[in-house]
Amino acid sequence: MTFQGGINPKKTARIAGFLYLLLAPLGFFGAMYIPSITVPGNPATTVKNILAAEALFRLSIFSALATPVVTLLVALYLYRLLKPVDRSHAVLMVVFSFAAAPIAMLNELNHFAVLLLASGADYLKVFTTDQLNSLVLLALNAHHFGAFIAQLFWGLWLFPMGYLVFRSGFLPKFIGVLLLIAGFGYVADSILLFLLPDLNARFSQCTFIGELFLLLWLLIKGVDVEKWQKRAVETL
Repeated sequence: MTFQGGINPKKTARIAGFLYLLLAPLGFFGAMYIPSITVPGNPATTVKNILAAEALFRLSIFSALATPVVTLLVALYLYRLLKPVDRSHAVLMVVFSFAAAPIAMLNELNHFAVLLLASGADYLKVFTTDQLNSLVLLALNAHHFGAFIAQLFWGLWLFPMGYLVFRSGFLPKFIGVLLLIAGFGYVADSILLFLLPDLNARFSQCTFIGELFLLLWLLIKGVDVEKWQKRAVETL
């Protein structure tokens, strides 16, 4: 079967779904492991925990670095799939994803700084142990805020994606609505953290379900090929 533009929509959808699925373990470990060994208000214990599991700490950094790379691949495959709906919105989706990636990756420098501070290198002997431990907590806190800067863009990319899915005709409208809600959750979390840090609100813990529905639909059902072809022809 010959597809418009040389794109196989079923195959593209399943690759996008598989890559999206990879983000679950990568993102969870990359984002959750290090906070799990951090003891708020106790820098000495935090440093002790990090040094006791340095290999896992480094693996968490690797996972956090791999996450935006995989997300970029997801964005590119979704662009190929959703471009027939509205090219400008598909481009915007990719732009937001590409904006988030360097922020997220550069933010991992804070975690590398943690390892350097805890290394006991000779050039650090000008600092006392308490000072070094406090600097470790500072780097961890800086990473926390940096992650929410990147999350702002991870939320924004879901708005054009949700719009495209809703308008597509070859993917369910309800998933598009859920993606818009998910985008709101991520953006709201970031804004509230910066404006009202003591509120500790996390809407995204309840609104992320749209992404789960999308990746499962892409993996299991794919797209309605006939409707996708019709859309592709209409955009010529």
